[in-house]
Amino acid sequence: MNSYFRFLSFLVLLLISCGGSKSDVNDPTLSNSGNYNNSTPNTPTQSYTFNNELVWSDEFDQNGPVSQDKWNVETIPPNNGSWWNGELQFYTDKEDNIIVEEGLLKITAKYESYEGKNYTSARINTQDKFEFTYGRVEMRAKLPNWKGMWPAFWLLGANIDEIGWPNCGELDILEHGDYVKDSTSNDPGLISSAVHYGPQDYSRQTTNVPGKIFFDTGQERFIRSEKIIEKPFEEYHVYSMQWAPDKIQFFIDEEMHLEFPMQSQHSPFDKPFFLLLNLAVGGHWTDGYVAPGFIEATYEIDYVRVYQ
Repeated sequence: MNSYFRFLSFLVLLLISCGGSKSDVNDPTLSNSGNYNNSTPNTPTQSYTFNNELVWSDEFDQNGPVSQDKWNVETIPPNNGSWWNGELQFYTDKEDNIIVEEGLLKITAKYESYEGKNYTSARINTQDKFEFTYGRVEMRAKLPNWKGMWPAFWLLGANIDEIGWPNCGELDILEHGDYVKDSTSNDPGLISSAVHYGPQDYSRQTTNVPGKIFFDTGQERFIRSEKIIEKPFEEYHVYSMQWAPDKIQFFIDEEMHLEFPMQSQHSPFDKPFFLLLNLAVGGHWTDGYVAPGFIEATYEIDYVRVYQ
């Protein structure tokens, strides 16, 4: 009898020790919260598992205005009636500036006088319409071919109206146009991605991203990566980001060029974000420069997709 109970006890202990669930492996709330510097080959970091389910997309396959169910078209200028970053354009909802046709979203910057500005363009976002935490985000696009254009594909923290920028966080998948500056590579194929956050955040992580550009302005901190690609104006490229609890990775045509670790801190990048697409003219990114003779230039987006 005693040996029988001892055998049963052994079986119970064995079952308990092997009782991990498959759902634990894919649980996005699980991550290594230890210090990044303490990671060793013997204690691998637990990583988020993507199921690659398409949860949101715009294929831009219906001609006409951009979908109001998916996007907000920004036409009310912030910053006391101006736009941020010293940009030279006024964003409108005119079809001359933003339209879906031939399977593409076309955002066109134009040289024209409008609302006190000398240029027009368009900017859209998914705030309050689609917001998400973690996943793979990608866009296939061809960039506008003129010096002084500033196309972007990016995300902002959905709580920006409550806590403001930069504390809400910002994730820049694509920015283009910085090549006219003296401080960086003078190449028309220069593409960059960046992670922006508050001045009190990520003091350790910033020292663990080798070979990247780090700035601490006092108002914000950000990590930036630059990559030069071929034929950004003639060919479509895929710009993407994979966002998990332990790291954020940025890709161009499936080649990773920036990885931002989040081992000891996750906020603000553990909360919902929304998508933005825009084409600015001039501004701080180009030192206010627009090449002479500009009439118009178009940013062509084939699709935007989010997988989780």
